[in-house]
Parts: sequence; C-alpha cells; structure tokens
Amino acid sequence: MPHRTASEHLLSSVLQLAEGGFVSVSLEGLVKTWSSGAERLYGYSAHEMTGQPLRQLVPKDEWPSMDSAISDAAGGKLQEFEITERVHKDGSRVLVSIKRTLIRGEREEVVGILESAQSLTASASDPPARGQLRMLIEQIPVLLWTTDQNLRITSNWGGGLSSSRTRPDEFVGHSVFEFLQCSTADGSPIAEHYEALQGISSTCEYAHKNRILEIRLRPLRAPSGEIAGCIGVGVDITDRKQSEEEILYQARHDALTNLANYREFMDKLEREVNRAERSHRSFTLLLLDLDDLKKINDLWGHLAGNRALKRLAAVIGEHCRSTDLAARYGGDEFAVVLIDSDEGMAERVAQRIASRLQTDTEEPALSVSIGLGLYPADGRTAAELIEAADRQLYRRKKESKSRITLPADHALRKNKAAI
Repeated sequence: MPHRTASEHLLSSVLQLAEGGFVSVSLEGLVKTWSSGAERLYGYSAHEMTGQPLRQLVPKDEWPSMDSAISDAAGGKLQEFEITERVHKDGSRVLVSIKRTLIRGEREEVVGILESAQSLTASASDPPARGQLRMLIEQIPVLLWTTDQNLRITSNWGGGLSSSRTRPDEFVGHSVFEFLQCSTADGSPIAEHYEALQGISSTCEYAHKNRILEIRLRPLRAPSGEIAGCIGVGVDITDRKQSEEEILYQARHDALTNLANYREFMDKLEREVNRAERSHRSFTLLLLDLDDLKKINDLWGHLAGNRALKRLAAVIGEHCRSTDLAARYGGDEFAVVLIDSDEGMAERVAQRIASRLQTDTEEPALSVSIGLGLYPADGRTAAELIEAADRQLYRRKKESKSRITLPADHALRKNKAAI
C-alpha cells in the first residue's frame, strides 16, 4: 500500500465520519479516499474503489466532461457545483448534486479534488434527508429544473439565485420558454434542451434578468434508461465573468497608457493580415516613436516622461476609429492598425497626430516620428509590415531634428519643484 502523509490520514478519517458521499481524486483521475457515505450512495466499498479510476462511476458519454474538469483543476480552475448522473454498482444511474473543492499540498500546489455528492433521488423511507436536501438546494445560488419530453417543467428550485426568487415548483406545467424567459427556440439555451432529449449533454451561457448564467443541460433518464426529459442547472457566473474580463483586459493592455499592449497588437495585426488576405482589401500600419524621451526623463524627471507617454497615447486615441487598434508597442514606441485604409488615409492620420502635438501648449513640447507600412504593397506578413514601417520611421527620425523645447536651467529647476 502506498505511503500516506499525515494529512491524507486525517482527510480519510474525516471522510469516514461525514454523511455525504465524499471522494478524493488524484489529478490522474484515480480514487484516493472513499467515505462510508460514498459506499451507501454508489454501492462500492472503499476496498473496491480505492486506486480505481473515477470513470468507473461516470457514464461513458460524460467521460470527456470529467477529463476536462480534472484537467482544469490541475490548472487551479474548478467547476464547483454540478448536477449530474453517476453509475451505481448495480448498473442503475444515480442523479446527484456534486460540490468540488481543490486539494492542495504542503506547498499550496493542487494535488487533487475533493468531491461531495448528495443523491437527488432520496427514497420515500428517508423523508428527513429529503427535506434537508431540498432546504440545501434552495440556499445554493443556482437555478435547478427538470422537464418532460415536451419541455414542460416538472420541477424547479432556485430561491438562492439573486436574479430569480421563484418558489419551489412554481413553474411546474409551464414551458421552459416561460421559465427561462426565452425569446427564440433557435438559440441557447432551448437548442441545448433539444440536444439533451437526444442524449447529448452540453453547456452554454445565457443572459437572464441582467445576470449571466452558465447553464448545463443533460438528459433525464427513467429507471429503465430511456430519456424522459431534461435536467438543467444554471449557475450565476456574472461576477466571475466580470473578473475574467478585467483580468483579460489587464493582460492585454498597457497599465500606463491604457492602450493595447504588445501581445494584443501582434494578435490584432496577425488577424488583420489573414482577413485582408481573404478579402483582398488593403490596410495600413503606423509605427510611432516619441522623440527624445530619454532627454525628457533626464531633464524633467520620470513622472514627466510618463506623462509625455500618456499625452501621446491620448492624441493617438483621438485620431483612431473604434475599429482601429492603438497600442503601446514598446517603451517609447506606439503602433496603430488602421482597418480598411490606404496610404493616403494613413498619411492624413499621421499628419493629424503630429500636428496635434505641435499645437499642444503643455510642457515639455512633444514631437513624434512616424513610419508607415501598407498591406500588401509593403508586405504580406506581420513581420514584413513592421519592418517596412520601422525602416521609414527611423529614416524620418534621422532626417528631422528634435523639436522638444528644453527650458533654461532656472526654469527647469522651477518646473521640477512644481512636479
């Protein structure tokens, strides 16, 4: 028997005292601990299941979903709640609500998943447990429902969801259209209900009463195994989506200027190259370099240098359309992808940016060198367009003199003191 750490022994002891069907699973999908509640729920003893793949409990059509959940857990992500079916030792299917928690090692690394399951098909001989389960479900922030084959609601819960204060079974007899307030039968989540009636489990996102729900649909099977309807669970993921969008935004934007960063710029440029190749349309790339940023930092200080970068970013933003992309390409380098544009339009945009900086009365005065790359004349790949624009930028930079007006020493000291 493999050596177990003290924490594993403690977990095993706690699970044996727990009432629910607790199972801990390794990142390889193997059962590590098995509670007495799991034995009652699934029919297998701990001796039979320890070291065996969790797949033994999962219907074959759910294996890809289970593998995905374990893979996500290894990356620190987790589907915390799910209504699903498990296979009993006698071959029957058990409808269960599952709650999952990540198991972490001594160095906080993810080493497995702790899964707690409760049967949703409690027997009539156990009414207290059924009442406790219903009370639990009513407090979980989800919508739960079942339908018949005509997509009529046969049961519903969901008092714990802030966007829906429906009473238990309030919508029994109503259509799922009314329950979810759907406007069309062609899109989500109605299409997924029809798929469930065909034996296909699926997941989709749905806007419901100013909230975003992650809806999971799967077939509801009779004891004989025939599909009798659908099981649906909707989890409110609004806050999570907002957090994900904020994280994604931060990952793809420059913190100082709020423009797109290098990664977002390169992705956009590659996408535009592919689109232009298919549509046979031109577009242009502008590369901009803020002149003498080092001198600004040396003479005015780094706060003034940061302010100069933000000033240029604001000017670039003023002269970009919503379909264009403005990015901070490097330290003092910026880029603009001008969608569906030609050389003449790009030159006009470049001139407007340069002229706007010349009329800016804020000190220090700023100027910018700009290079242009035209698809497909200057290149048919992102690298070729960047190289063409870069060559023109530095040729223009060499030809021009710095237009930054530097203050006299006494004025410089005064301005530094003001900063």
